[in-house]
Amino acid sequence: MSLVAARLALVAGALALVCLAALHVLSPEFEPSWRMVSEYANGKYPWVLTLFFASWAVSSWAVAVALWPSAGSWVVKLGLGLVGLSGLGAALGGAFDVNHPSHGLAFALGVPTLPIGALLVGVPLSRGEPFARLRWVSQLPWVSLVLMVGSFVLLGSSAARAGVELDPTKPWHEVPAGVTAVMGWANRLLVTAYVAWSLVAARLTLRSKAA
Repeated sequence: MSLVAARLALVAGALALVCLAALHVLSPEFEPSWRMVSEYANGKYPWVLTLFFASWAVSSWAVAVALWPSAGSWVVKLGLGLVGLSGLGAALGGAFDVNHPSHGLAFALGVPTLPIGALLVGVPLSRGEPFARLRWVSQLPWVSLVLMVGSFVLLGSSAARAGVELDPTKPWHEVPAGVTAVMGWANRLLVTAYVAWSLVAARLTLRSKAA
């Protein structure tokens, strides 16, 4: 079961990244520097975004199942539970797009949980081979989350200096003059870091079974 789950996590995670890359080609009208990934739901290929979220969710759930036999403590098991909860957030992100009131719930479940879960899993498991590399990879999710939060702080401060009032209910068609908006890149970095953690964890699980 662990081997099957690890392979499924690899396939689903790779598919999620392919879908994300494809959306940049299929919907070039969404400037990636300041348009969020979820906004692709308003493009011509919303089904690709749905497939992205679904693949991300499956990858998270599968890697949690794959790592469960290696969870020797309640700390790691708690971390895997948070990884699974993050997968639920990704699934809800696909079920409830950016125009749905529950999209915020999907964000709340999916985004803050993985950085904590990755640390609770990665740090204990990395004390022995073959999971040693998981220690530094487990830093990527929280670093990417901090950078995304920082991008929103930068957005708010630059908008205040430029005298621009931010209205989240009215998406910009272009960034107002004087406003620094890089949250789109930060958002994509976060998504990539989250999926990358699952890919590395799944790959190390396969290596541990082969040892």
